[in-house]
Amino acid sequence: MKALLIARRELAGYLRTLSGYVILAIILAVNGLFFNAYALGGASKRSAEVLSGFFYYSSGFTIVAAILVSMRLLAEERQTGTLPLLYASPVRDRDIVLGKFLAGLAFLALYLLLTLYMPLLVLVNGKVSFGHVFAGYLGLLLLGSASLAVGTFGSSLAKNQLLAAIFSAVMLVALILCWLLARITEQPLSDVFSAMSLWNQHFPPFQAGLIHVRDVVYYLVVTYVALFAATRVLEARRWR
Repeated sequence: MKALLIARRELAGYLRTLSGYVILAIILAVNGLFFNAYALGGASKRSAEVLSGFFYYSSGFTIVAAILVSMRLLAEERQTGTLPLLYASPVRDRDIVLGKFLAGLAFLALYLLLTLYMPLLVLVNGKVSFGHVFAGYLGLLLLGSASLAVGTFGSSLAKNQLLAAIFSAVMLVALILCWLLARITEQPLSDVFSAMSLWNQHFPPFQAGLIHVRDVVYYLVVTYVALFAATRVLEARRWR
């Protein structure tokens, strides 16, 4: 319950400030341009190919949005000196982390909801598989959740929002590039790195309209581990 109260307060803070709307407007605008230029543009394509292209580009923008949203979650508290007030309140560290994460996830879900008009534009000249749309958006939400959790961990480590964005980006790029390590290493390491890859191994099935339990579990595990690590960082700082 306390986590939900924190999430509500944090989400209200996003919606009351100009920065939240600026993030939404910029990412939506750039995503729309990419959708028009690359997913819809070029030679005639089947509807499934257009949807696949939309989810391909949107996955990148979802990761960027997660970094921008998460960089302020905990780092802003340290930057403005309000973190001791949270420590003094009767709220557990895990409630603080979970509440801020849920607020960021709700904001990210709002962004994804606002992109829904793009795949629906395919209905103008083609047919849309709503199963494909559901799978793609589920993948975007899970990818966004994992990226946001990693960003929350990065935000817990940083003294300011810029460092939080840098830490988060470095960790996410490292997870994304695990597929390269999988290609240059031998088994069993190659299998380990392949399974750790944030995008290349686990998102393409969603992009194609398929839902595999292993991919859902992977994103949930990354989310849990990153939030657990962020909680431990807060606990360590509390006792310094």
